[in-house]
Amino acid sequence: MENFTEQLIYFSFFQSIFLLIIYLFSPKKRKKLNSYVIVFVFVLLLGLSGKIIYISKVFGENFRFLTISEFAILLFGSTVYLFTKTSLSEKDFSYKNLIHYIPGVLYSLFVVYYFMLPSDTIIVDRIKSGELYKTVNILVALGLSVNIMYWLFSIKEFIKFKKKLNNEISYVVKTRFFLNFLMAIGICLFSWLTIYISSFLDLNIDEKKIRQFIWLAISFIILFIAYYSMVTPDLFILKSLKFKTKYNQSKLKSEDLEILKEKLKHIMLSKKPYLNRKLLKTELAEIMGISNPELARLLNEKIGMNFFEFVNYYRIKEFIQLSETEEAKNLTFFGLAQEAGFNSKTTFHKSFKNIMGTSPSKYFNT
Repeated sequence: MENFTEQLIYFSFFQSIFLLIIYLFSPKKRKKLNSYVIVFVFVLLLGLSGKIIYISKVFGENFRFLTISEFAILLFGSTVYLFTKTSLSEKDFSYKNLIHYIPGVLYSLFVVYYFMLPSDTIIVDRIKSGELYKTVNILVALGLSVNIMYWLFSIKEFIKFKKKLNNEISYVVKTRFFLNFLMAIGICLFSWLTIYISSFLDLNIDEKKIRQFIWLAISFIILFIAYYSMVTPDLFILKSLKFKTKYNQSKLKSEDLEILKEKLKHIMLSKKPYLNRKLLKTELAEIMGISNPELARLLNEKIGMNFFEFVNYYRIKEFIQLSETEEAKNLTFFGLAQEAGFNSKTTFHKSFKNIMGTSPSKYFNT
């Protein structure tokens, strides 16, 4: 098993070198990449390099080389967060973001001071007194806490982004790949946390060995993301969607909003903009001759729906009307839903049930 683990470490190490070389010598791909993908691979390479030097015994079996891997511990969580935040916004790399790497730098400096600089005699004394073991446990707890905190920040950014989607677009954006990435990272971190806590309960768990597999799992997740970011960079980079979620102080009075409400209803029935499967709120506002913030206020105050719900409400009405035509006999439910403006089967079924109170099949069979 140990030999197998070492082979995986070597594979991840050389794969990360290979990806970095491609990024550095391929300007076209580098322009399309989120900068933090490169940081991801670099952190991974740093974390694996210490293990490679140690298990290869190039400089002898000195544990000090293994501590090089600790440099990557607190750099990982902050990179997950910054990668998430920049992928889901219009902003890319900023020097201001480097503040998130301060804990990782301080952590690395302490590792150098405490583990790498002292003589063998001092290290042996610390081992005998139990001081080294306590310090390692504190550092692991610190690393877990910071990484889990940044992972939770990442989840918060993703939830905020999903909420923005419903306020600005009428179709489903493929965010599942990105969500799966965050879920996989979360599973690794909480598995590590569970194992760390269990190591104090006399359950005969070798936390150090099992932690190697968790680190390898994280390594493969990062390599997977890095690979797909190179092959299909648009798969989870969603910052091309620009949002204006806040409406400024609107000068429209309540009676103005009532007039706009009737105008919006007329446009939806006569021009049927909802048939555009990728209708944006800015586009509908342009059709109405008002600003995006004013439409946001209209939907919020007078209609009580977000943009996503509002447009799909009209698509469901269109679907029911189309179901009564001759054309409907030659189409499936989803084929008909596409004619009504839907681009996702899941969204269609969910919207239909929310509005009609039942599924399409039950509705038409009763």
